[in-house]
Amino acid sequence: MELILKEDIIGLGYKNDIVNVKSGYGRNYLIPQGKAVIASPSAKKILAENLKQQAHKLAAIKAEAEKKGEAIKDVALCIAAKVSATGQLYGSVNAGIVADELKKLGHDIDRKIITMTDAKTVGDFTATVHFHKDVEIAIPVKVVAENAPAEEKKEETAPIVEAPVEEAPAEEAPATEE
Repeated sequence: MELILKEDIIGLGYKNDIVNVKSGYGRNYLIPQGKAVIASPSAKKILAENLKQQAHKLAAIKAEAEKKGEAIKDVALCIAAKVSATGQLYGSVNAGIVADELKKLGHDIDRKIITMTDAKTVGDFTATVHFHKDVEIAIPVKVVAENAPAEEKKEETAPIVEAPVEEAPAEEAPATEE
């Protein structure tokens, strides 16, 4: 079934694209939700005419998307997450968490335009931000264990704290006996 999309649908296409989908998906979801219309010959002519009239508007939208893309082009995220002893994350790192981290860096990006496979282990992943159908920016995401450096610090400080505690009772013990 050939449809003309009325809005961007991640994983399927962008606004004004002509896409082929299974007829059940088109009839039962896309058309009733107002996300697409049937691509009849008359609808294709109307689409072509609308695209001609909106050419300079689309160029401005693309330029704005490229500007946003340039702003986050060199961003690399390092996300600390709780990890089990086997290296599995408690939960996962997904597009929502990536959007929150980008917001902390001053880039307000909607989580709906970010695609990423859910990270369930420690390692390197890639999140893709879809600003426009021609502007997609890949952001490297490194997931690290949050509790591993903390445990090392506790182990380093623990002997220092324990040593004076052991010496102090030894000094007090002779003082109480005298």
